[in-house]
Amino acid sequence: MGDNSGGLGSADAAARMDAFFRLIEENGRSPGNVRFHSRFLFDGVELRGARFLDVGAGDGTWSLYAAAAGAARVVALEPEGAGSTAGVRDDFAAGVERLGVGQVTLVPTTLQDYEPGDERFDVLLLNSAINHLDEEACMRLHHDAAARELYLGLLAKLAGLAAPGAALVGVDCSRRNLFARFGKNPLTPTIEWEKHQTPELWAGLLSQVGFEHPRIRWHSFNTLRRPGALLLGNRVGAYLTTSVFCLSMQLPV
Repeated sequence: MGDNSGGLGSADAAARMDAFFRLIEENGRSPGNVRFHSRFLFDGVELRGARFLDVGAGDGTWSLYAAAAGAARVVALEPEGAGSTAGVRDDFAAGVERLGVGQVTLVPTTLQDYEPGDERFDVLLLNSAINHLDEEACMRLHHDAAARELYLGLLAKLAGLAAPGAALVGVDCSRRNLFARFGKNPLTPTIEWEKHQTPELWAGLLSQVGFEHPRIRWHSFNTLRRPGALLLGNRVGAYLTTSVFCLSMQLPV
């Protein structure tokens, strides 16, 4: 990875990041919450000068953030970008134009269908996406060898897109949750817990395709900032709340 800011001076880089958080606020979200969450996601990950792959990019928040942080190249994979119902393509285009981040490219396809040629990436983000690569197989990963083999193929493709020394950041919720044992969690009522797996399971699969040095961190509520992280940002706190984790791994250099 490079150590420049995608050709930007420090003043320009700061201005671009300020513009990103103004856009967040105009879209009705808390800049403070997003700023706090960005530190959780990218702790120890260098974005300046990086080639960044956002798998399941959603509304493009973290693709735009990476570009504003100085990533030299950003590819956002989002299948819904191929359609008109979600407005994903328009939202991406508006954000790219507003921030002046021409290095961001929306590719409206799945990881399975993505063919980048010889391009490789320094940072790979799967934010609430790893379980959606194949939901049916994901549900069976903890007891079905065929499902594991299928997922190993998907994760091997992911590893093949990564440059030597690349960092992988995966965020999801664990299937182990106090409220999930009794039905719906009132904090996250839409979560289908059976479609998720533990970070340890993901780390084990990713290690089989070449990633190493797993680091598991547990998320707390962004609104509570550091006190919330100190109190709830651990395995027990997560089990009692939302069970959201961040798994970081890397490829050997």
